[in-house]
Amino acid sequence: MSGIFNTHNPDSALFIGGTRVSGQEVRAQNVMAALSIANVIKTSLGPVGLDKMLVDDVGDVTISNDGATILQLLEVEHPAGKILVKLAQQQDTEVGDGTTSVVIIAAELLRRANELIKNHIHPATVITGYRLACKEACKFIADQMALKVDKLGRDPLVNVAMTTISSKILGTYGTFFADMAVDSLSAVKTTDFRGKARYPVNAVNILKAKGASARESSYFTGYALYRPFTSPAMKRSLKNPRILVIDFDITKTRMKMGVNIVIDNPDELEAIRKREADISTERARIILDAGVTAVFSTRGIDDVYVKMFAEAGAITVTRVPKEDARRIAKGTGAALITTLANLDGDESLDASSIGSAELVEQVRLSDDDIVVIRGAKEQRASTVILRGANDYMLDEMERSFHDSLCAVKRVLESGAVVPGGGSVETALDVYLESFATTLGSREQLAIVEFANALLSIPKQLSVNAAKDSIELISKLRAYHSAAQKAGGDSTRSALKNYGLDLHEGKLRDNVKAGVLEPAMSKIKMLKSATEAAVNILRIDDMIKLLPEKQEEDPHAHM
Repeated sequence: MSGIFNTHNPDSALFIGGTRVSGQEVRAQNVMAALSIANVIKTSLGPVGLDKMLVDDVGDVTISNDGATILQLLEVEHPAGKILVKLAQQQDTEVGDGTTSVVIIAAELLRRANELIKNHIHPATVITGYRLACKEACKFIADQMALKVDKLGRDPLVNVAMTTISSKILGTYGTFFADMAVDSLSAVKTTDFRGKARYPVNAVNILKAKGASARESSYFTGYALYRPFTSPAMKRSLKNPRILVIDFDITKTRMKMGVNIVIDNPDELEAIRKREADISTERARIILDAGVTAVFSTRGIDDVYVKMFAEAGAITVTRVPKEDARRIAKGTGAALITTLANLDGDESLDASSIGSAELVEQVRLSDDDIVVIRGAKEQRASTVILRGANDYMLDEMERSFHDSLCAVKRVLESGAVVPGGGSVETALDVYLESFATTLGSREQLAIVEFANALLSIPKQLSVNAAKDSIELISKLRAYHSAAQKAGGDSTRSALKNYGLDLHEGKLRDNVKAGVLEPAMSKIKMLKSATEAAVNILRIDDMIKLLPEKQEEDPHAHM
């Protein structure tokens, strides 16, 4: 009976069929999986990080250095590895930047925790120490490192956007795309019910057009979609349109599948056909009588009804993607209508379902026509048109630009930034090592390891830039140690803003150099990495069930 629980016994799956791995063995496997994933993306960290080319099973190629994108395309099978993939996706969703850093830190925390456990420190002690270190680190960032930007000028926002895209494909174009990110996001400012300013990234529409250089990318206020007007006979522009967004087609109505009608007079068949055409004609007439002058449909509209709208001076756009239809409805104050039927069984159109804007027009972009909605009633929108040589470049440009939008949004809403270039991680390393000496319990060992794990970020930044990481990190730790012991000396306290200059291979004041990151990004990164490491550390047993055997088909040979 005792042999059932033997980890090396193939029958050790508690009578249910499978394998069981326990104790240090499962912990070592989890740490190895985490380190393997971190090793894949760590060379893409920083402004001189390298790109990865990923080819899927059907041959589609993706070239990127964005951590979340790379991990999303990897088919990770190990359960602990999947936790880190979801960690990167969560960081990308909540903050938009720091996806590579959060995975590197989580993997390093696991590696160091595993070494402590090998030296007979209980996992519960390590977990307690990690959580205490994370709490102190977040408090230190908020109190000591964060720079409040009370009256947000333009320069800090541009610098944050520049820092985000400096490590990506757009980093070679100077402040061109950083300015565009700030302008496009500032144009969609809204206020929530509490009176706080909000900057919805979804209100910034990004279109991609092949051809021309990246510097010919442009931005304008308004919502654009890659669909032309349905008929060339329609007006090219329409002022003060009344907009209707529908999720049904206006085509000749046909009987549903399975409906049978028995007739004994051929004239009745002709009457049925005429009625089928008249139903959609009546729907088009209801829409026009309600004063609608612009119809956006997620489905099709037959030519005969398009002619009706064109003759009435209205414009129609068909096959609009559902996501675009929802955005147009939200921005213009319209409702996404799925049917004209009312509770009485008749068909009608409520005036409250109709939205408005200042202008709808069709403009030429490269070889295609696009429809632009300007001056939406409810929510302002802005559109960025990215130009590039090929689809791979445009896809990476879109990911990079979206990350910069997310970073600017976080700064605008939280109003706090921190210096970049590894300065926060180095300052936390110095602070937490000092803090650990104030504890008289075993947790101080875990806190010291937590502090040393944070140095993996500036070390990897230096390695990726082909610089001497040992010399640079030693100097940087000395600077931050002096800053934290400065007392009232303003010259020494200013050293807390020093970080790495990876292009010159030296240290500099990154606040003056404009290398800034959202404070929220660092705090979320530490919390997420710590929780992921703790979740994996708590695992001391893995039971993997074997797939159920399928019975052989006796007729399979026939």
